[in-house]
Amino acid sequence: MRRSHCVWVLSVLLLGLGSARAEESGAAAKPPGSERPLVQLALLLDTSGSMGGMLQQAKTQLWSIVNEFVTAKRDGQRPALQVALYRYGTPSLGAENGFIKQLLPLTDDLDKVSDELFRLTSDGGDEYCGWAIKCATNDLAWSQNSKDYKAIFIAGNETFAQGPVDYRESCKAAVTKGIIVNTIHCSGAEDTYWQEAASLADGRFMHLDQNRQVVEIQTPQDAEIGKLGVEMNKTYVAYGARGKAGAETQAKQEANSASLGAANLATRALSKANAQYVNSGWDLVDATQKANVKLEEVKEEDLPAEMRKMTGDERKAFVATKQKERETIQAKINELVKQRDTFIAAETKKQAEANKDTLGDQVRAAVRAQAEKKEFSF
Repeated sequence: MRRSHCVWVLSVLLLGLGSARAEESGAAAKPPGSERPLVQLALLLDTSGSMGGMLQQAKTQLWSIVNEFVTAKRDGQRPALQVALYRYGTPSLGAENGFIKQLLPLTDDLDKVSDELFRLTSDGGDEYCGWAIKCATNDLAWSQNSKDYKAIFIAGNETFAQGPVDYRESCKAAVTKGIIVNTIHCSGAEDTYWQEAASLADGRFMHLDQNRQVVEIQTPQDAEIGKLGVEMNKTYVAYGARGKAGAETQAKQEANSASLGAANLATRALSKANAQYVNSGWDLVDATQKANVKLEEVKEEDLPAEMRKMTGDERKAFVATKQKERETIQAKINELVKQRDTFIAAETKKQAEANKDTLGDQVRAAVRAQAEKKEFSF
């Protein structure tokens, strides 16, 4: 039974800048009437063996990858981000399914992506890269707009040519739909199939050292930024069927990030203070501001208990107050981040060398170069 030492996450997610909400059915599309540019990423993670090193890199660098694109724009507009997540190469997923499972459809919920990452476990199995690419290409609701950035990232360490589905055909089918296929090889042994697959679909071949430890620069601002990020959670107003679960997932990812250190929690807080962090599926503030949900049309039983006895005007005032509180905290975070960036600038060269060939280092380079070809600026 083959073993892989690589798991990859978006978390590359990275790219980040989203507000398009995934539909309950699992398909995701631009909101009606939206003219915003769109970024769609499908992340295919090999979980066939020991994934400790790469998994740790993914946990540590998820939010820094997202923040790399805080300022991204095309035609003066910030793009929406949708991310899909697959795992492959695990026997329990079933041979009839190619040992492949979709963990998340296209979604802008970064906390869900983080949650799935922390849940991942590994098991031995065969890795059918061609089959996994075929699934992602066919199963997801890819944009029909040729200007949107659409990419698959697939990672593993065994030969790319395994399985009954020809990876060449899968890559050609993907690029025909305008989907770039990027390959991430985590083994020390050379495998030219990984390179060929990327070249067939206009992608980038990457080789990663999954055992390299990620170095995060500690700054004097980290503790206060992290504290503000946690404080911002009080401005979220959970509602509807997804409200309780959404709030719990948010709190859980706060704890997960904090477990990696103050610098990581601060990096997550920066993501929460900007456009890529959206929770319109369960938060009334985001829902009314970004998903065109009308507060007066929300059923009383879907409101939090504290709002049910309020009049219509009182409810609007309550949500508006939470929005103002959030904006105030976000402004404080972004101001502190300016000071943090100044501190980090002096250490940039050291950080770049320390993190060379890690997940974040490679992925940031790939998505930025490819998005720029789609006329995104940074």
